[in-house]
Amino acid sequence: SVVDYGLLEFCIREDLNKIAPRGMAVLDPIKLVIDNYDDGLIEEFDAEVNPENPEMGSRKVAFSKELYIERSDFMIEPVKGYFRLFPGNEVRLKYAYYVKVVSYETDDDGNVTVVHCTYDPASRGGWLPERKVKGTIHWAGPKAFKAEVRLYDRLFNVEDPAGVPDDEFVDAINPDSLIVLKDCLIEESIKDAKELESFQFMRNGYFCVDKDSTPENPIFNRTVQLNSSWKK
Repeated sequence: SVVDYGLLEFCIREDLNKIAPRGMAVLDPIKLVIDNYDDGLIEEFDAEVNPENPEMGSRKVAFSKELYIERSDFMIEPVKGYFRLFPGNEVRLKYAYYVKVVSYETDDDGNVTVVHCTYDPASRGGWLPERKVKGTIHWAGPKAFKAEVRLYDRLFNVEDPAGVPDDEFVDAINPDSLIVLKDCLIEESIKDAKELESFQFMRNGYFCVDKDSTPENPIFNRTVQLNSSWKK
C-alpha cells in the first residue's frame, strides 16, 4: 500500500504541537540595528514555552541594540501583500517592541547587510492596542548561539516512486531533500538541548537535536515544516 506523505507530516505536527517547546531560530541571518536603543543595554522578555500547553511555563529571551533577523523578512521594494520589514514600514518583534525601518546598508554586490530601525518604547511586550501592525517577525538576540541546521525534505518529488520507470528513477529524486545551513542563530533557551529533543522553531518548522550534535558544534535536523510542503 502507499500512504500519502502529507498524512505522516500531519500526524507528526499534531503530536509535536502539544509537546514541543518553542524557540526562535534565524536560519539566514542579517543584522538589525535599533538606532535609538541604548548602547550596551540588554533587556529580558518573558515568552511562553508552549502556548498549547501553559503548564510548560515560560522562558527568557534577551534583547539588545543589535539583533539578527531572517533575510527574507526585509525587502527593499516589497511585493504586494508583504507585511514584514521594508523602508518606512513598522512591524512587531515577537515578545519585544514595534520597530520601524529608517535605512539599510548593502555590500558592493547590492546585497543587504544591515537594516536600521527605530523602536517605540511604549510598545514594550510587543503590543499597542491603539496602533496595530500587520507583521510579526522573530529574531535572534545577544545571547543566541550558532548552530548547523539540516533541512530534510522528502526524498522523491513524485507521490509514488514505485511507479517510476527504471530509466527515469534518478530524475524523480528531490535535489533539495537535504539542505545544510551553517552559522544559523538559535535562541539561548535551547542551548543545553539533549540528543533527539524536539522543538518548534517559530515560522520555520519542527526540529530535533542530531545524534552527532556537540556543545562545540550544535546540529538541529528539521523533522517537518509547519505547513505541508507537498506541491501538487
